Amino acid sequence: MTTTNATATAGPQSGLFISFEGIDGSGKSTQCRRLVAALEAQGREVVLTREPGGSPGAEEIRALVLQGDADRWSAETEILLFTAARRDHLERTILPALAAGKVVICDRFADSTRMYQGLSRGDLRGTVDQLHDLMIGREPDLTILIDMDPEVGLSRALSRQGVEERFESFGADLQRQMRAGFLALADEFADRFRIINGAQDMDGVAADILAAVNVALAEA
Repeated sequence: MTTTNATATAGPQSGLFISFEGIDGSGKSTQCRRLVAALEAQGREVVLTREPGGSPGAEEIRALVLQGDADRWSAETEILLFTAARRDHLERTILPALAAGKVVICDRFADSTRMYQGLSRGDLRGTVDQLHDLMIGREPDLTILIDMDPEVGLSRALSRQGVEERFESFGADLQRQMRAGFLALADEFADRFRIINGAQDMDGVAADILAAVNVALAEA
């Protein structure tokens, strides 16, 4: 049986793919929505999506991985589930939008899997990258990393009191490890990462993000 990766089947892409990353509670979702509004005000077509999720099949997997006890899945199983969700998301939402020339804004992408499953739950970064290369084959054009104090982020995340708190239940140690990991990724992929100071007020964060995105759009 012959397999074909996402890169080979994607065709021409004329849009811009932006991902948001950061520890839990860093304000990613709020800033994603603010960026959508700002870009639409510029007259751009924008698709807002998220991971895990972003397509019907991927949303079903989201419920599996974000709810339940902390030890519900092994890290290896999580990597497979997240990769399956991402492949469906890529095929059904991201690539069609990019091909139509739209700006895609995604709340988390593969960098979160590199951190949460690849590093925090075992030395599995190599496994994450192998699966990514085989089944996804696409990185964002621009990644916005909202950097902030892990204790503050965890407090914000837990205050939401939602049902999707499986990873927050790992505690502050995981948050500190994730912050360090995301900053290391920003060094590793410096060409696409932009670090935003999340300790500012929301307006300041939004202004810095929009400035970075406008530069990327001008260069696209």
